[in-house]
Amino acid sequence: MSDRPVIEGKRVRLRPLRIEDAPALHALYSDAGAMTWWTHGSLDRLDETEAKLADNLSRDDWRAWAITPADEDRAIGTVAAHEERQGRVAEIGYSLSRAHWGSGLAREAVGLLIGFLFEVEGYRRVFADTDPDNIASRVFLT
Repeated sequence: MSDRPVIEGKRVRLRPLRIEDAPALHALYSDAGAMTWWTHGSLDRLDETEAKLADNLSRDDWRAWAITPADEDRAIGTVAAHEERQGRVAEIGYSLSRAHWGSGLAREAVGLLIGFLFEVEGYRRVFADTDPDNIASRVFLT
């Protein structure tokens, strides 16, 4: 059984991230402005995006989901979680293609992930490490 179940929302669905999402996510990963706040810089070529996804999918410490519109299977972003330390404390991260910024889709996706971590998996604390200069995420996560 996958440790990344499909999580259904009203407008978005979280499903396990897969290497086949690389073409859809390349618009996000190649956007230098969007990647300003992410853990890696923008990726210029599709093969770089494929390699990054392959690396993420091979890691045991992070679990990643694709954010898709509820009625489509096209990835428009990602959410991820990992156990930061023992005692059921999780760190989360998220990204969303620029075309969907300000739509509330990231808020719904992150809310679904947080609900899953607390209600299904029994975490006692969930946090996100947000750059202080990333005003949109600071306001979003409060």
